[in-house]
Amino acid sequence: MALTFEIEKDFQFEAAHYFGHADANDLFKKVHGHSFKGTVTLQGDPQDDKGWIRDLWKIEQIISGVVAPLDHALLNEVEGLSAPALEQIAEWIFERLETKLPGLVCVEVGRPSCGERARVRRLPRAL
Repeated sequence: MALTFEIEKDFQFEAAHYFGHADANDLFKKVHGHSFKGTVTLQGDPQDDKGWIRDLWKIEQIISGVVAPLDHALLNEVEGLSAPALEQIAEWIFERLETKLPGLVCVEVGRPSCGERARVRRLPRAL
């Protein structure tokens, strides 16, 4: 039986945004803020000398560096996030982490107070 491991690291940030598309609810066309929470998932085999996939403390440092521009920001003004729905925020984070975190398979971003979350996942490669 082949086994693979997954590890996850949570993160959070505070930010504001608005939706400018024509069919947006009037309430959400106004600038409003959320406490965002997310999870980064890595998949892989443990390193022989350590027994872990990656050092979680180092992963936290990498995630913090990527998420820092979002914290206490107006997301619509962050380059690449002019339409900052949960899906786009998750994709934005994924794209910036994938070169820094080998084994990255998923980024989830949510607004816990709203009971909402979105996930972007790397699809398995075809054999």
